[in-house]
Amino acid sequence: MRVIVLFLASIMSLPAVAATLVTPHYTVTIERHCAEGNVTCDDVTYTGKSRISGNAITLRGATWHTLCADGVTPCRFLGYRFKNGNVTYVVTQDGKLEVVRNETEVLISEEGNWR
Repeated sequence: MRVIVLFLASIMSLPAVAATLVTPHYTVTIERHCAEGNVTCDDVTYTGKSRISGNAITLRGATWHTLCADGVTPCRFLGYRFKNGNVTYVVTQDGKLEVVRNETEVLISEEGNWR
């Protein structure tokens, strides 16, 4: 019984996989809280900090993919999406940060480098 409890405790404390994107005005840390090997992940944390003001925001979101021909299976990884009311934060795999209000009003669009 003790072995099972220890095994379950080790699974539940899997480390988050993190990556940091640095743009001219923001530092964004993305943490995936899903098991390694999962194609999709609905438990991703976005922590964005202004390099100018120091203001920060933390959001929960998910990975973002194209869909395969069947319309269901995730194919190509595009990045991550996070919602905060009517504002969507998108961080692409190629290093673009985009913040859009009401699906059309671009508030931020910057390119950066993953570190």
